[in-house]
Amino acid sequence: MTEKAMAPESAEAANDLSMAVLNAIQNPVILVDENGHVAFANWEAESFFGASANHLARHDISAFIPFGSPLLTLIEQVRERRAPVNEYRVDLSSPRLGADKLVDLYVAPVLSQPGSVVIVFQERSMADKIDRQLTHRAAARSVTGLASMLAHEIKNPLSGIRGAAQLLETSANDEDRALTRLICDETDRIVSLVDRMEVFSDERPVDRVPLNIHSVLDHVKAVAKAGFARNIKISENYDPSLPSVYANRDQLVQVFLNLVKNAAEAIGDRPEGEIMLTTAYRPGIRLSVAGTREKISLPLEFCVHDNGPGVPSDLLPHLFDPFITTKTNGSGLGLALVAKIIGGHGGIVECDSQHSRTTFRVLMPASKGRAADDVTPMTKGTNA
Repeated sequence: MTEKAMAPESAEAANDLSMAVLNAIQNPVILVDENGHVAFANWEAESFFGASANHLARHDISAFIPFGSPLLTLIEQVRERRAPVNEYRVDLSSPRLGADKLVDLYVAPVLSQPGSVVIVFQERSMADKIDRQLTHRAAARSVTGLASMLAHEIKNPLSGIRGAAQLLETSANDEDRALTRLICDETDRIVSLVDRMEVFSDERPVDRVPLNIHSVLDHVKAVAKAGFARNIKISENYDPSLPSVYANRDQLVQVFLNLVKNAAEAIGDRPEGEIMLTTAYRPGIRLSVAGTREKISLPLEFCVHDNGPGVPSDLLPHLFDPFITTKTNGSGLGLALVAKIIGGHGGIVECDSQHSRTTFRVLMPASKGRAADDVTPMTKGTNA
């Protein structure tokens, strides 16, 4: 067979390879032709725009993005200058694309096709979440040192103060005895707070085994329904095929009890209050390991949803920092402890909140072994 006869097959193979490469990219990529139509969209772009490539090709790009979007101006600039342009933190939020669609854009000309441009979208939401998660871990490390210092430097003087107050109480009149009792009570409260903070300074390795997350969540649900959430509907939507998670059962129970309790307290006495527990497999989320080229895959997604009033927007970026709370008598350590435990397991935790819809999302690596407490998978979507 001559080289000329093989050329069409080679071109077809090259085209198939190009398509495979573009579809393997985890960012939305589109080609906009000289008429403004979407001539190509990879799989991620179809998911991003919520439309098939064929549907995208029948419309102008302006039909899929917000009116007056800076993206249209960038496309014209690239066509005129014939040079690539980067633009960061462009808001593409719309009823079609959804809320919080903040992206970085790379727009480049296709020199072999005058007027055509390639656009690569980098969604900022997950990048920002991971950046915030690393900040939360740094905050947890800082509170670890603070906890160790408090345990040694504060608890001893507090013991002396309490002892002195008890001695004074024996010879005090009724009015003064109330004051000495107040001193003892406040001293005990500070000691209790320090004891809670000591958890952050515990860096000992924990025993981990492959776990069935649904067994953990069922236990958490049972505890919640027997106590603080007895009057709140708790439903679940589980992926029955989910692989096991490599974790410490007691610590995961502590994490999800904290999250469910937060949800219950947010709902309060709302008559239609509901908490939903969900699990899912989300491939594509990878986290770099500091100091190495290794990337950890975090495909397991465990969520606690509630329809409470939501988290104030100014508090949301700092929600997992120590001492941040909206509760009158809260210490602000519960969510910081959640972030520490999940971070110690190699995962991340994040919160998305809007009015009447708050989601705490835990992303963790899958275990390579079978869950030690594996049970028959639960039916998807069962209710309390």
